[in-house]
Amino acid sequence: MKRVLFVCIENSNRSQMAEAFAHIYGGDGVEAYSAGSKPSGVINPKAIRFMDELGYDLTAHASKSLDDVAGQFDAVITMGCGDSCPWVPAKRREDWGLPDPKHMDDEGYRAVRDDIAARVKQLLAELR
Repeated sequence: MKRVLFVCIENSNRSQMAEAFAHIYGGDGVEAYSAGSKPSGVINPKAIRFMDELGYDLTAHASKSLDDVAGQFDAVITMGCGDSCPWVPAKRREDWGLPDPKHMDDEGYRAVRDDIAARVKQLLAELR
């Protein structure tokens, strides 16, 4: 089983969607987590709405801190949070440099969501 962690600052948008896509595409073969360096404590309603469009219920997720996740990971993916994302041990580390969609219009938000979906699908294919 592969362990993957997605990190952004608030753990309310990008990393939450990435975790969701890892569950969708990885199934039982992936342990997916997300966390934030400064978690907001809530999932952005836009993230919930735009994942619901794809049939995924993001309300079951919780915004959490990096302090809440532990262990070794096969991959740690940061979402463009720069220096705000601390180092976490992993066999593979990447920064996807994604813009934070929280203030984007619907079209922009969907574009970021769909970019995340494609990147997660590619990552999981490479980890197998």
